[in-house]
Amino acid sequence: MRVLGISGLHNSVDFKRRELPDLSAREYRVVQGLDSAAALVVDGAVRAAAAEERYTAEKATGSFPAHAIRDALRRTGVTPDEIDVVAHGFAHRAADLDLSDPYLATRYAEVYDPDVQLTWLRREFPGVDWAAKLAPVPHHLAHAASAYYPSGYDEALVLVADGMGETESLTVAAGTGGKLEVLHRIPALHSIGTLYGVFTMYLGFDMMMDEYKVMGLAAFGDRRVHFAEMSKLVKLLDGGTFTVSALAADRDLRERETHRGVLALLAERFGPPRQPGTPIEQRHRDVAAALQAVVELCLVHVLRHFRRETGLRDLCYAGGVALNCSANGVIARSRLFERIFIPPGAGDDGSAVGAALYVQAQQEPATRIPAMSMPYWGTSYTDEEIGAAVGSRTDVVVRHVPDRARLLAGTAEALEAGEVVSWFQGGMEFGPRALGNRSILADPRDARMRDHINALIKRREDFRPFAPVVTEEAASTYFEIEPGDEERFRHMLFTTRTRSEHRDSLGAVTHFDGTARVQVVTREGNPLLWELLTAFADRTGIPVLLNTSFNLRGQPIVRNPEIAVDTLLRGGLDRLVIGSYTVTPPSAGKDRP
Repeated sequence: MRVLGISGLHNSVDFKRRELPDLSAREYRVVQGLDSAAALVVDGAVRAAAAEERYTAEKATGSFPAHAIRDALRRTGVTPDEIDVVAHGFAHRAADLDLSDPYLATRYAEVYDPDVQLTWLRREFPGVDWAAKLAPVPHHLAHAASAYYPSGYDEALVLVADGMGETESLTVAAGTGGKLEVLHRIPALHSIGTLYGVFTMYLGFDMMMDEYKVMGLAAFGDRRVHFAEMSKLVKLLDGGTFTVSALAADRDLRERETHRGVLALLAERFGPPRQPGTPIEQRHRDVAAALQAVVELCLVHVLRHFRRETGLRDLCYAGGVALNCSANGVIARSRLFERIFIPPGAGDDGSAVGAALYVQAQQEPATRIPAMSMPYWGTSYTDEEIGAAVGSRTDVVVRHVPDRARLLAGTAEALEAGEVVSWFQGGMEFGPRALGNRSILADPRDARMRDHINALIKRREDFRPFAPVVTEEAASTYFEIEPGDEERFRHMLFTTRTRSEHRDSLGAVTHFDGTARVQVVTREGNPLLWELLTAFADRTGIPVLLNTSFNLRGQPIVRNPEIAVDTLLRGGLDRLVIGSYTVTPPSAGKDRP
């Protein structure tokens, strides 16, 4: 069975620009259906998956994922007519909406109606009876499936938390024997994901894009300063639920489309909002810290209740809120669950994978869906293709180093000498995290390296941390990871503490509060990166590197060799290691391989 999963709602932003032409750029991001992606599942196994942004260079785009679909079909040798089902990670229904308002009625017809997907499928891939193949999947079920089925767990509590699905913002389900049973829903009007997003706007960032910046900023704040006032915005209730009264401050359609009502309420309670680009004050840090604390409180409240009610000992968790690594660390440290699985594509791009897996499980329940290892589901390039792409460049120095040991030794030497190395190997990762195939790597030992990369290469806010990547064998030595628990840290979705005796020697990857967003690499999961870490340890004694995504500010993660070389030059990086080639700027004058 061949199932094509897709996410996103094409035309969502353009519709809003047309109907409400006087909004700010940030307000046009208050929409559903961003982060479009495509995934191809064949007989239960994910064969290809990628976000559309990697092809269009528009970060978080919600455009119909035509490029991602074509690439998935090309790489798997599947033709459009051979697709059995197209599973879309939304299933809006007219009956659930108030279509008496012309704006809402038109938006449903042009954006939300499942038949809109048929329009784009027919336009991009004509000659196929797509109407017989389309299967809309409720958004939270797609998220739930993206976590439960690849987890490898037979029984688990399943939590989905995001801004909103069709009508809900949080869903609790039980996964048992390959089936998902919904236990509880919290409606969109009480969304902690939306609350976090509105505070993202309040703090001067972009909603549906920069929530991770608020998470990073929170580490610098004192959560006690505004915790009492922040707690008034939510109310914990019996039965493992809660309400978010603050969102009721949006009283009419324009306020709901911009959250101006909620923003006005926040200004009354926490002071004037920060304007984008202005200095960050301690007040902003303290507000972020209090917000983070309240969201963590809500999540643990829900999970504690349903852990007790169901007796389920493992947790599968997805949705945009599941990308909050700090909250994930709190959930892990609560010891409520024996095992926790969060898919690397926990946001809406991952609903493409989840929608496909949900349909697979529904239509062929006997088919085994394999547990996920590493999501290197994107495009890969042979050495011949890489050589053809970079060998003709006259603006860089290209060296071919076919001896693997020599390539790794030279890269480790460059890293020890302080070079910032872009690393392009194997298949592109799925999800927003750099998991070692499209990465920027550097020496983690000196905090000045973090400042150097933030200021000169990534050109981003100086408070934002970088992640460490470490070999499985050394993870518990350098970080507060219990031996045997390394698997949870494969996808860089949990924070933990750097052990106190190693914080000074890991200054570039340890956050202000002593935490780190760790990725643990196994020899089986990524042999080449594991060997590079080992080579670096041979020189320095530390099998840890700084790891951040191979992109510059405002740019999606690099997809192909040509963009990789361009990014090397634009970003002022010291070298690119791509396949068995090293590429350096002509002025670098490096004599290492």
